[in-house]
Amino acid sequence: MIETQTPVLAPGMRVLVTGADGFIGSHLTEMLVARGFSVRALVQYNSFNSWGWLDHSDCRSQIEVVAGDVRDPNFCRQAVREVAVVFHLAALIAIPYSYAAPDSYIDTNVRGTLNICQAARDEGVLRVIHTSTSEVYGTARYVPIDEAHPLQPQSPYSASKIGADAIAQSFHRSFGLPLTIARPFNTYGPRQSARAVIPTIISQIAAGKRQIALGDLTPTRDFNFVTDTCRGFIALAESAAAVGEVVNIGSNFEISIGDTLHLIRELMGSDIEVLHDDQRLRPTHSEVFRLWCDNRKIHALTGFEPEVDIRQGLARTIEWFTHPDNLSRYKTDIYNV
Repeated sequence: MIETQTPVLAPGMRVLVTGADGFIGSHLTEMLVARGFSVRALVQYNSFNSWGWLDHSDCRSQIEVVAGDVRDPNFCRQAVREVAVVFHLAALIAIPYSYAAPDSYIDTNVRGTLNICQAARDEGVLRVIHTSTSEVYGTARYVPIDEAHPLQPQSPYSASKIGADAIAQSFHRSFGLPLTIARPFNTYGPRQSARAVIPTIISQIAAGKRQIALGDLTPTRDFNFVTDTCRGFIALAESAAAVGEVVNIGSNFEISIGDTLHLIRELMGSDIEVLHDDQRLRPTHSEVFRLWCDNRKIHALTGFEPEVDIRQGLARTIEWFTHPDNLSRYKTDIYNV
């Protein structure tokens, strides 16, 4: 049944987006601004004074940007002050890099989430939307994957996100922090890092390469266009019934990496040759071979349904990546870890 109580989130509220400089965070920031919210955007501090994707955003002058690091608890307390709702997206997300630097993932994803939750509790935040990932499920034991599916840490990244989810959930159960765990499946679209498979394929074709290097083409994914993922976040923040819940955001559609490659080649009119690259393979027991989202819970709580199908979303993504200014930001001649 669709939630009909007064929304927790209402236009005009001040909201915080952590990780606002990243792929999904920048799109969510723009969507919140467009819907009339006062947005504080937390970007990772760096000496280049870069705001990531927000440097190129049309809403840059309409947001309050703060630069810092979620690993610092004092900074987190300042960041959430006088904020009604926190969308916590800041995280290290590259799976291959988590094999090389697992400590970094614990510090950022687990301790960073602890810092945000503690700060939100101390400052009386009305709502926290904590970002999880479908990677916490590991290879599907059954499909579609609902929220009761066992958690299986098959990479240091997924283990760190399971830990972060547990910290977030504990703050709701122990202290009554009004929190929802949003668990998006595989998001794609403009601005995504080239470490992900869809940008890898598109950017190499767009760069004019005659051969493309990829890993295993057999795993399946539930791909979701970035605006749908962002709509899911906002829908959960608007639902009082979602407080204390873990909720998938997905399309309920499964497609293999190989079939995704064929669809991109068709849309781009390419006959590019595919080469197998061992360095792009995960360790034997780490690969997640099947992800397929059961999205009935988010629909029941909010009425949410995806608006962009895989063909439409890939077409929009291709259009963005093939613009010369955008493509120039990607290093298509290296393996992006």
